[in-house]
Amino acid sequence: MAIPTLDPNAPAFTRRCLNLADARLGAKAVAASDEFFAPKERMLEPQPAVFIPGKYDDHGKWMDGWETRRKRTTGQDWCIVKLARRGTIEGVDIDTSHFTGNYPPAASIEACNADGELPPDDAQWQMLVPPTALQGNQHHYIAVDDRRAFSHIRITLFPDGGVARLRVYGRPSLDASNTATASNQLVDFAAAINGAYVVAANNQHFGLASNLLMPGRGANMGDGWETRRRREPGNDWSIIALAQPGVIRKVEVDTAFFKGNYPDRCSLQAARVVGGTDESLITQSMFWPVLLPELPLRMDNQHFYDKELASLGVVTHVRFNIYPDGGVSRLRLWGEPA
Repeated sequence: MAIPTLDPNAPAFTRRCLNLADARLGAKAVAASDEFFAPKERMLEPQPAVFIPGKYDDHGKWMDGWETRRKRTTGQDWCIVKLARRGTIEGVDIDTSHFTGNYPPAASIEACNADGELPPDDAQWQMLVPPTALQGNQHHYIAVDDRRAFSHIRITLFPDGGVARLRVYGRPSLDASNTATASNQLVDFAAAINGAYVVAANNQHFGLASNLLMPGRGANMGDGWETRRRREPGNDWSIIALAQPGVIRKVEVDTAFFKGNYPDRCSLQAARVVGGTDESLITQSMFWPVLLPELPLRMDNQHFYDKELASLGVVTHVRFNIYPDGGVSRLRLWGEPA
């Protein structure tokens, strides 16, 4: 599997928002007009698209994405995606990586709100991205200015071709059924599906810090946050914006699959932040009060803490420190919403 990398040219919405079209979170490609050369499901894979020279299947060249046949009639190809969770959409990335002579000349994106797996025939589709020219083998980051919540999107190709990856960046709409507050259960404030996101991390060489917020336990050592080997004093850290303000009552630090490279120790700092920018938090976070004191970790193990937590009241952000470096699979921060 290719190691995800951060695109330094990507707009801010790709960092502060959740990819609502991430298959790991439950997003599904539910219908398409055509998928002759490559299935629609590949378009939602979380890892970057790859190109494998000389790899062919029964339909032709194997491509890592969704690819339709060459259209010989009028019309356009399309694919409907059910988002992982209903939410507001702030931007998209139509990625044509490795599609050069077979990318669509243009594409558009519409959205609707429906309860079922597939929207009804009379669904009210709203245009979020009008037909926009595309280039081959590149990302197309497009901001969206619409604050309504949607459950499905439809990408239309003009007229045909291939898209390697589709990312739909937004903020999940939370309700009692999502966060389990109706049954008096604790909410995981660090769950991406609830709206948590990584503000910053000092190093993400082997694995992205956003993996900490994914559901379930890690699939392997590549499915976690892992930093390079530190050769200088100090420690590695990541800052996480919680899904909503609340009081943290229980913490889990999971080092699944990290054995010879797990951190020796970890700690948490937390604060209630009002105003400012994400960038300003990096310096501020060094002085936040301690939520969890520096404690030892074990390899390939789930660590649970509750009595060790300080009483800081309502917080909105945490700084997760690992000493001195290494890899962590998941971070859970359960608490009571403010």
